[in-house]
This record gives sequence, structure tokens and C-alpha cells, in this order.
Amino acid sequence: MPTSTAAKTTTIAANRRHEHDTGSPQVQIALLTQRINTLQSHFKTNRKDHAGRRGLLLLVGQRNRLLRYLARVDRTGYTDLIKKLGLRK
Repeated sequence: MPTSTAAKTTTIAANRRHEHDTGSPQVQIALLTQRINTLQSHFKTNRKDHAGRRGLLLLVGQRNRLLRYLARVDRTGYTDLIKKLGLRK
């Protein structure tokens, strides 16, 4: 179940750095977090979907790599983003 275009647009608008920003680490992390949250609710009802769970783990790994990069490059942006998204780090 893919994320709707309207939900992606609102997520991008809430996390972008400038008007035409769609690929900054902040936006990518926010979109991955949205997909991860959607998949977590999917796995509450479909406990035996092991192939999908592997995809979830890949998304979590990608988000962790982006978070490490952002922490290394822009520490204040990193702390603001994890507070906004409710991630624990």
C-alpha cells in the first residue's frame, strides 16, 4: 500500500529547506519515516509477511544511514528533525 501523493506533498512541505526542495536529507528521512510507520501498522495485522518485513528493515537501515550523515554534516538540523519526527536518538 503506497503512500498517497497528498500525504507525500504535505510531508515534503513540512520538512523542506527551500521552496523547490524535494531531495534534501531532511525530506528523505521524513518520507522514509512515513513509509516505516505505514508498514508498522501493516505488520500489526499481517504478522506472517516476512518478505515485507525485510523491506521494512532495509528502509530502517537507509534512514539510519541518512540520519548519521545529517548528524555529521548539520548537527542542529539533525536535532531539530528528530524532535519533529519523534525519533529517539
